[in-house]
Amino acid sequence: MEARLQKVLSQWGVASRRQAEEMIRHSRVRINGTVASLGQKVDPERDMITVDGKAITTVERPSLIYLLLNKPVGVVSTCDDPQGRTTVLDLLPKELNSGLGIHPVGRLDAESTGALILTNDGDLTYSLTHPKHSIPKTYRVLVQGQVSDVVLSEWRQGVMLDGRKTRPAQVYVVKKMPTQTRLEIILFEGRNRQIRRVAQQLGHPVIELHRTAIGSIELQKTGQSKLPEGSYRYLEDFEIRSLHLYLDADS
Repeated sequence: MEARLQKVLSQWGVASRRQAEEMIRHSRVRINGTVASLGQKVDPERDMITVDGKAITTVERPSLIYLLLNKPVGVVSTCDDPQGRTTVLDLLPKELNSGLGIHPVGRLDAESTGALILTNDGDLTYSLTHPKHSIPKTYRVLVQGQVSDVVLSEWRQGVMLDGRKTRPAQVYVVKKMPTQTRLEIILFEGRNRQIRRVAQQLGHPVIELHRTAIGSIELQKTGQSKLPEGSYRYLEDFEIRSLHLYLDADS
């Protein structure tokens, strides 16, 4: 059965959908010996697909894996880093860190900590990171200064960023201190460093940023201890089902 090449590569755990598209653009993928083109359709049962000269077969397709990681500060949310910094994959054991196509879903910047999903389910990654979806992400954020009601209202309604208004956000005061404010923020979009940039623009630079939940998936489940920093756990079946609600039916 034919399917788009980038979808096949993501389903096999070779890379996320977007990573597969980049591989194709850089002529790293061939179909039956010919350089592949973006959007090309293939039949995995009939066509020979190679990536960097290595043949990929349906036999090699790994089982789907879904992990929740509590990312520490200083770790980058990529599969590799040219600067030699520790990546989120470096925190996994060897059996999960080679040949399974596991990659982060979205990103947390190096200075931020908390919940990050890792998977080799390319379709899920594509859907969860697509702009049209709105899976909520919950953060605990420490900012400089005492945040006024006026600023809170502006933040909640949306702020102009790169010429485009951010989606309405839920912003709550957790604790006010003499020179700092701790907030809980729930976002329904994921622009690059969005919370940090909006906070800076509103006059309250971020001191600490920690993601506590992605959708209903939490670092600390009710009645249980919090997932330790730098540790991971496998998602439970009901958590995986909750994520698949965001799968793009038209992809």
